[in-house]
Amino acid sequence: MEKKELLYEGKAKKVFATDDKEVLLVDYKDDATAFNGLKKGTIAGKGSINNRVTNYMMQLLEKEGVKTHFIKEISDRETLVKRVSIVPLEVIIRNISAGSFAKRYGVEEGIVFAEPTIEFSYKNDDLGDPLINSYHAIALKLATREEIEKIKAMAFKVNEVMKKFFASVGVDLVDFKLEFGKLSTGEIVLADEISPDTCRFWDSKTHEKLDKDRFRRDLGNVEDAYNEMMGRIFSK
Repeated sequence: MEKKELLYEGKAKKVFATDDKEVLLVDYKDDATAFNGLKKGTIAGKGSINNRVTNYMMQLLEKEGVKTHFIKEISDRETLVKRVSIVPLEVIIRNISAGSFAKRYGVEEGIVFAEPTIEFSYKNDDLGDPLINSYHAIALKLATREEIEKIKAMAFKVNEVMKKFFASVGVDLVDFKLEFGKLSTGEIVLADEISPDTCRFWDSKTHEKLDKDRFRRDLGNVEDAYNEMMGRIFSK
């Protein structure tokens, strides 16, 4: 599959066309950003880790019946994916209070919820990805009611599969962000990535943070945390 022109460059990835119009090549970067790009840095080896972790999780989810855009990993940093039009909603599932949830509602971090919560953000950097509800999403024509229901069902399924998996490697899945896209057929599939960039991972015993919060909060040992997560995932 031939790598062609650069179509898009985001904070963490570059996306290239290939000689098949329905297939794209994703190249993961070591660049790190936080707070909507206000904080910038580099995490050595992050691109390779996020690529490999994402692909592992996408394949695990496919086996459990969750359709994804994943096709094939072609190098440590590069993966072939199905071309999708991204639904402009960031979908956040939370199992434990942390981050913006704890700050927004004035609660401590670490409260385990009786059942997972779901939030939607309007995927728009200029507006700071504001929180919206499904009625807003429909009003803004970001998705139809049927698409939102499908996305919610898929997101909760992803949570169910991932919580079980991460518990088996001694990690609490605190919360995570998902993105979904539509294939040319209109089918909705899981897209983007699943990695220490997009998930909060805490060690089940010590509650040590093993994710991008180490970068956000200047906790140090960022590379070690990412490598630790990859080591646990690939030990399975």
